[in-house]
Amino acid sequence: MNILRKPFRYRYDSTVFWLIGLNILVFLADKLVTRFWGQPLVPFFLSMIPGTVMHGWVWTFVTYMFVHSGVSHLFFNMFALFVFGMQVERQMGSREFLLFYFVTGVLAGMFSFLAYLLTGAWNVWLMGASGAIFAVQLAYAVFFPHAAIYIWGILPLRAPVMVIGFTALEVFFQLTGRGGNVAHVTHLAGFGFAWLYFLVRFKMNPWREMRR
Repeated sequence: MNILRKPFRYRYDSTVFWLIGLNILVFLADKLVTRFWGQPLVPFFLSMIPGTVMHGWVWTFVTYMFVHSGVSHLFFNMFALFVFGMQVERQMGSREFLLFYFVTGVLAGMFSFLAYLLTGAWNVWLMGASGAIFAVQLAYAVFFPHAAIYIWGILPLRAPVMVIGFTALEVFFQLTGRGGNVAHVTHLAGFGFAWLYFLVRFKMNPWREMRR
């Protein structure tokens, strides 16, 4: 059997709750350290900053996913991880979900690093779980194409429509430079690497599954 497609034995360990807890702990540690030292040391050492990566800080390709700039940034990312991640983890199993989460998140960070280098943005601080969470949202749409998502609790959209809509918005914001201080390229990379993950790991065509 191809090692890239060798499945894990299914088990469910509520990994999403552990990920949410770790993100909250890092956020609280950041606030505590900043309060006593007066400087954002935690984000500096954990965020993916192209200039520091060039000096060997390669661990930030992983750690950037656990740093958030504020309460709203943390809340919306963790809320999305809870809503979509719970169902995706149950469908995949915890081990597969954890692999999916980190592979897509790390690759999204690496892609962003290359994009920042090419544009000369060496001092950008990339932080947040959004790249991996956008990947989780695509996985949700693939596994549950008939599920309805209520935008703002009012507007119902099928999960694939939501993913296509978010992708279109991210492309628009990236090309126009609008949308504020948001890493749109990382979000798009999350979608892209999730798509590739399904093709390579599961031999599934996400587009075909979402059209069911």
